[in-house]
Amino acid sequence: MAKKKKNKTLSPDTIAVNKQARRLYEILETLEAGISLVGSEVKSLRGGQVSFKDGYVSFRSGSAFLVGVHIAPYEKTGIYDQHAPERARRLLLHKHEIDMLQAKTEQKGLSVVPMKMYFSRGKVKVQLGLGRGKNVHSKKQDLKDRDIARDTQRQLASYK
Repeated sequence: MAKKKKNKTLSPDTIAVNKQARRLYEILETLEAGISLVGSEVKSLRGGQVSFKDGYVSFRSGSAFLVGVHIAPYEKTGIYDQHAPERARRLLLHKHEIDMLQAKTEQKGLSVVPMKMYFSRGKVKVQLGLGRGKNVHSKKQDLKDRDIARDTQRQLASYK
């Protein structure tokens, strides 16, 4: 049996991180939410089979739903017990949190994107980020700032 290679930067409870969220959005606030899942989805998440590719949060009839997140079907269940990989999953938030997020997304042109999925005391949690989309100029500026910070760290390390 081959050993799985673990990512040392993530905590053991972290399922997946949306690396594109900070690159495409300027994150203003973060929020933790529970998520309503079926059993085969939880088993698939324990294997780390999730993709945030086009994930976002939509609001319908006073509830928040996570849309566009792909949770792969669990291999060891039968054909009839499978879940739909791209179904809209309900987020477990308080009413005032849903109202606040919905108001900010409607008025200010902000988006709510999933940033990280992890286990907390046996429950699956999603970290949501309220962010504004970046334009090309700000993406280039971020790259430039990162390069400058890396160069200064190298210079400081060489003097030690």
